[in-house]
Parts: sequence; structure tokens; C-alpha cells
Amino acid sequence: MRFNVVVCAFAGLFLAEFSLAVVFKMTNFVCQSYNKSWFVFNNCRLKAISRDKVILNMNGTVLHPVHNVQTYAKIFKRENGFKPWLVDIKIDACRFMRGQYHPVAKIVYSLFQPFTNINHTCPYMGTQIIQGFYPKPELLLVPYPTGQYMLALRWFFNKQLQADTNVSYLFVEDFPKHH
Repeated sequence: MRFNVVVCAFAGLFLAEFSLAVVFKMTNFVCQSYNKSWFVFNNCRLKAISRDKVILNMNGTVLHPVHNVQTYAKIFKRENGFKPWLVDIKIDACRFMRGQYHPVAKIVYSLFQPFTNINHTCPYMGTQIIQGFYPKPELLLVPYPTGQYMLALRWFFNKQLQADTNVSYLFVEDFPKHH
């Protein structure tokens, strides 16, 4: 019991002394449909709200019922161009929405889930919206090095490539300097 009190007090002092100033904002968003008879982007843009807050709005329409959705996700880090960085996964989106089975996909989904109607299992049809989304660093849940990144998502319906959504973002941890 006494050990827990000491650890909590130390953690509180550490966090108060070394609190982070974090910038986590999107810098570019590109959407492309490869088959407009199945999926159409109606809106795909970023909007600056303040110096450190940019929101993402995406509105797309699935024109036919889709029962099989695969998503290929890659994260790239910018170092003399974008280079592959740690994440290269394939997700069965229908299965994921039934039970969030993949930890990386769970983190990405938790970031935008409050801002979307993409919150149900297959089939997907009609308007799919992400509205007013901005990344919250406290939801990231994993250590992340400072840098410029791109999350590239490829969307397959019934094993056919339908669309790409690529969002670039900046993540900066600014540790205070002590004299």
C-alpha cells in the first residue's frame, strides 16, 4: 500500500514536471475512387480550424451493397520521401466491425470512430461519412516518434480495388527544456 502511494506521488511529479506539448495534425488528404460505378467520393478535404487543429471531412457513397470489404493499411514515415514504417496490415473490415480483432486497426479506428457513421457490420451501402475528425494524441496509446507520416488505406470490395484514402500528418512531441 505504501509503495503504491510513493509510486503514484512520483508519477504525478514526473508528469507535472515533464508534461508534453504535442502537435498531432493532418497536413494532406487524398481520396481516389477506381470504380465510380461502385464507390464515389462526394467530399474529401481538410479544413484548418486553428494553427494546430485541422479537421478532416470525407463523404462517399457506396452504390451497391458490399458484403466483403478488405482494407490494406500502411504507415509511411517521411525521410527523403515517404518510406514504409512499421505498419503493413490487411484487415477484413466486416470481421473487424463484428469484433475488433487487430490491435493496430483498433487504435486507428478509435481515433476516428466518434466522427463517423462507419460503425456497423456489413453490408455497407449508401453514404459513408467522416465529419469534423481531428486526431487526439491522448487516444494514440502507443509511443510515437516525432515526424511526418502518411496513413495509406486501400479499399477492396469483393476482392476488387475500389478506392484509396491517404492522409498525411505531423506528430511532434516537444519536451520542455530545463536549465
